[in-house]
Amino acid sequence: MSVPGSSPAAIPIAHIERVVVGSTNPVKIAAVKAVLARAGSAARVQGLAVSSGVRDQPFGDAETIRGATQRARAALEMSGADLAVGLEGGVVDEDGLMRTCAWASVVNRDGRVGVGGSLAISLPARVAALVRDGVELGHAMDRVTGGQDTKHGSGAVGILTAGLIDRQRAYEVLVTYALAPFLAPAHYADAS
Repeated sequence: MSVPGSSPAAIPIAHIERVVVGSTNPVKIAAVKAVLARAGSAARVQGLAVSSGVRDQPFGDAETIRGATQRARAALEMSGADLAVGLEGGVVDEDGLMRTCAWASVVNRDGRVGVGGSLAISLPARVAALVRDGVELGHAMDRVTGGQDTKHGSGAVGILTAGLIDRQRAYEVLVTYALAPFLAPAHYADAS
């Protein structure tokens, strides 16, 4: 997949001072903080409630990417931060099987964008049926498992992997992938 607007970042990751996450979900904010710390950034990270511009439960990779990118752009515009991150979870329903998908989008003030995603895990039939009926994935997991506020905790991935991977750790990978054009800008330089 080609990443529009990907070229060297104006500010190296280690020098970025302020990052905003297009959500107030503590799991998403913690994932961004953890990745930036590993990348050598001491940036101040804050969450900001913004609209994804897509359905509460996005269907398909394209809609989910659009939601993540909208979140990042809206957060950047509202905050004036150096860098903004949008994270969006969705589902893909193909051939009667439903799986999760999740995408991260990183946008800087110059309009450069990095996108990374995956987090594909098949969903149990009972959960998929609820999602097809219009229930958001986190709420569907709560109903099936008797849990509460799954999407602000371990997430479906945490429950379905018996805690081997939780939502934050899964999101850290996506954020890292989306940061690639900013972490290794020379490899993303447009050939002239």
